[in-house]
Amino acid sequence: MLKGTFSYTPPAALAGSARDYRHARGADLLARIEGFYKWQNLRRQHGLWPFSRSIDERPGAVTAARDDAGGHFRGVNFASEDYLNLASHPAIRQAAHEVIDQFGVHSAGPATLMGASAHSVRLERKIADFLDMEEALLFPTGWAAACGAIKGLVRPSDHVVMDALAHPSLKEGAAAAARNIFLFRHNSVEDCRRWLQQIRAADAQNGIMVVTESLFSMDSDTPDLAALQALCDEFNATFLVDVAHDLGALGPGGRGAIAAQGLLGQVDLVVGSFSKSFAANGGFVACRSREAKEYLRFFSSPCAFSSALSPIQAASVMKAFEIVEGAEGQALRDQLMGNIQNLRRQLVEAGFEVLGEPSAVVCVKVGAEGLARLVARRLPEAGLIANLAEFPAVRKDHARLRLQVMAGHTEANIRDAVEAVKAAFAGGREEFDWLTSEREKLRAHG
Repeated sequence: MLKGTFSYTPPAALAGSARDYRHARGADLLARIEGFYKWQNLRRQHGLWPFSRSIDERPGAVTAARDDAGGHFRGVNFASEDYLNLASHPAIRQAAHEVIDQFGVHSAGPATLMGASAHSVRLERKIADFLDMEEALLFPTGWAAACGAIKGLVRPSDHVVMDALAHPSLKEGAAAAARNIFLFRHNSVEDCRRWLQQIRAADAQNGIMVVTESLFSMDSDTPDLAALQALCDEFNATFLVDVAHDLGALGPGGRGAIAAQGLLGQVDLVVGSFSKSFAANGGFVACRSREAKEYLRFFSSPCAFSSALSPIQAASVMKAFEIVEGAEGQALRDQLMGNIQNLRRQLVEAGFEVLGEPSAVVCVKVGAEGLARLVARRLPEAGLIANLAEFPAVRKDHARLRLQVMAGHTEANIRDAVEAVKAAFAGGREEFDWLTSEREKLRAHG
């Protein structure tokens, strides 16, 4: 695209972030949120709102989608979270069809009131065995599991010590549960120790929960889980690890970083989601005692007061675990890692900064939100469907493109994706620099 051929882009559509509207003020709860919609809609009108898109087909390596204004586009798909391509696996589809005939489509109640099914009971046992834990408890979503595990066990006088970059589901669970929340520097064992020492020096009576993730998807990095577990043992704290992004897709036998660090069966609470590698909604909490499971079943509100996972989802996840555990699962993980390494290598060779270590989420650093929005606007026309991550998903001015790799991506898909990123970034950078120059000229002339 040549300079001078750019369509007009209002500066307000490139400026600001959701952070500006997070704490709306005013007596009228509904009137005070209008500013966010005006800002959002301005971006939408200029093709700079890449969120809330819908898919028109199964989430394969190539798919069709629509933006939230109804615009249709098609391209190589690096936006779906289906790391092992199990969402359309024939065996899982067959399992779903079969359970519909036997159980229907709805759980028809919470797990405490006969919402559980034979499939969900078997699935809980499978998860516990897979992670070498004593018990596991299902939740209707991964978010509910993460939030509910903390809210179900922590009380207001207790303490939560959490990685500063932990997922909002974990942070909101902590905020709903306790007055005393301490964020330690990302992946810093020493900063976590500092907080634990201060807390225990002042309070030996109340509980402490230490919370982290086994794989942080926005930065693609992993903490020293063994060192954090040792801290919890030293300071009489309960350790919770969220394994949403690596379970099934990475690590020995698909058991993620916990297995890679030799901690199977040793972490107090393992929280996970089925939505990344197990072809369904839903989540779980695995624990080391029946006492913990039963307490959470009745005192974790998302479990006790939500309809249980449907029989379709439970049966689908059960079949997904069978695949993950077998030879096919290992082959899919090997193919996935090959694709991850290939994509990262090609992006680096093209001059981009790729964050973290190899995982199914490959984040390409952009920086300024305005530039990132212009780049993301060009991705669909370049033939790539990928996600933009900006605040509040990441820190202000740390925007990035988020490419989610699947085992089913081909060499051609990866090559096309890299070419699309190159083209979108070149065009976005040219327009961003031109717009910046034009604004400076206007300021200089008053």
